[in-house]
Amino acid sequence: MSNNLYLAYDYPLLGAFWTLMLIFLWVLWIILLFRVIGDVFRDDSLSGGAKTGWTLFVIVLPFLGVFVYLFARGSDMGKREQQHARAQQESLDVRTRETAGSTDRGHADELAKLSELKNKGEISEAEFQHAKQKVLTS
Repeated sequence: MSNNLYLAYDYPLLGAFWTLMLIFLWVLWIILLFRVIGDVFRDDSLSGGAKTGWTLFVIVLPFLGVFVYLFARGSDMGKREQQHARAQQESLDVRTRETAGSTDRGHADELAKLSELKNKGEISEAEFQHAKQKVLTS
């Protein structure tokens, strides 16, 4: 029983702190690397050769490649990210309007027409209720 190994005593608190710090910095580096590569491919002003060159530079010499990319083209990364987000939002808005407009607007228009017919006296209340039920169930 006296041969128990206490790992907590062999790994000091400062060592645990530095390990967590290195893991944090490594994850931060990976995120930055993917952001740079994503920005290279998102930029429409770059030609295919330029995209290939930047990608190879970032992959072959990652630290130097990322820092040179951030120095050379980093000022516009935020603008390109905003343009991409704006384009996605507009696409979603158009799709939502198309989807919602094809069903809800049609029902609303039909109900408005039925209400006008009833107000003009062309259909009775019973006919209005029956037609309204048909529109709402379809």
